[in-house]
Amino acid sequence: MWKHALALLLGATLASAPIGCASRGGPSASPSDPRTPGPPEASADPSDPPPVSAPDTDEPEPEPDFDPVPVPRGPTAMDRVQSAVDGMFLGAVLGSTAGPLGAAVGAGAMLIYSAITGHVPLRGTAGPSRGGGGGGGGDPDGEEQQREEEIEREIEKEAERGEVLENQIEEELRRQEELLEQIESGESAQAKAGDEDLTERADPRTAPEAPKDRELPMAIFEKEKITIPAGAWGTNKNEIDVVKRTLDADRDGKAEEIRYFDEKNVMIRREQDQDFDGTIDTWSTYSKGQLTQRDLDTNADGKVDTWEVYREGRMTSRQIDRDHEGTKDAFYVYEAGALVEEKHDGNNDGNFDLVVDYQNKLRTKAVEDRDHDGKPDTWTDYSSSELVVRVEKDTDASGKADVVEIYSVDTGKSVLARREEDRNGDGTPDITSIYENGKLVRREISDPALVPL
Repeated sequence: MWKHALALLLGATLASAPIGCASRGGPSASPSDPRTPGPPEASADPSDPPPVSAPDTDEPEPEPDFDPVPVPRGPTAMDRVQSAVDGMFLGAVLGSTAGPLGAAVGAGAMLIYSAITGHVPLRGTAGPSRGGGGGGGGDPDGEEQQREEEIEREIEKEAERGEVLENQIEEELRRQEELLEQIESGESAQAKAGDEDLTERADPRTAPEAPKDRELPMAIFEKEKITIPAGAWGTNKNEIDVVKRTLDADRDGKAEEIRYFDEKNVMIRREQDQDFDGTIDTWSTYSKGQLTQRDLDTNADGKVDTWEVYREGRMTSRQIDRDHEGTKDAFYVYEAGALVEEKHDGNNDGNFDLVVDYQNKLRTKAVEDRDHDGKPDTWTDYSSSELVVRVEKDTDASGKADVVEIYSVDTGKSVLARREEDRNGDGTPDITSIYENGKLVRREISDPALVPL
């Protein structure tokens, strides 16, 4: 469709454009030419007789004795058509950098310009490049050359602006990439921090942090002043005057939380119903506003079964009645935020059946009372990767080890390599067994009385 529009525009341009050509006759007589007779002068005297006109004759008028001034010729119609076609192609090429639409617009603009001027920009001033027979001579005033230079300057400016714009786009893309990298790195750091926090909380060998108190407005608590009798809390040797603040959110007459404050308005105790069954199940003690001890009833039987001690926001010990029989049977000790010792009483006889030592959160040694006679009978040493490397056993309840087992951990697992036995209790091995890959390959006996075994 744009081709038809350009064709109509070309026709209109050609029809309205003046086409210069030289006149066939000679030049008209100039009034100032002394050789050209002027009109008869009127007589100054009215009495003079009127001039008599020369009679008509058939003799031809004499030719002037000077050459006529040549008139410069402009581009012919064929020159304009040729220039319009060349200009259309040139405009399409220049405009193609902006896509199909730019090519069409460039072709139309250059076609019109070339059709009117008879000249194609950027091609020189010698006229049309294809034939044309001498039309489109050079511009004597240099105006055409100036127009071409202006067009070239505009093209250069557009190229410079395009280069600047491209640099700006590249800079913006680079900045956005950096921003995305920062965002991704930030998100990765946050996710890593969150993962580390979850890992720490899930690690039983890391001392738990003190639980955070919920920030609640004091206006929702009922306030009263009371006196706590000596020994009522187990830790107060004297009676204490306190401010008691009670929260009964559901108005059922059973408090969900009770806070006690001293005369300086510092909280010293808190009681909570954490499972909202209407019975207090958590008792917390504070010193200078910091949690120092917490007792819990985890099975709602009305008896404390967990005792926790805190210092500087971290747990330092935990004691548990795991079977809820009223006797503590598991004990955990923390130092510098890490577990250093755990003890267990599996039969509730008040004696430890298992004691495990830790260093840098790694198990280093274990002591066991396997026969539950109240005395340890097995001692186990561990490697830095918590693999068993040595086990000593008291098999005769003498209070000292009479069997020693040495393990190899070269393959990444504990494999029995040597076993020493003191059968007569003199402190010297009587039988030494050698193992390879966990299988007995040789046995050495120092007391002949033990043969056969």
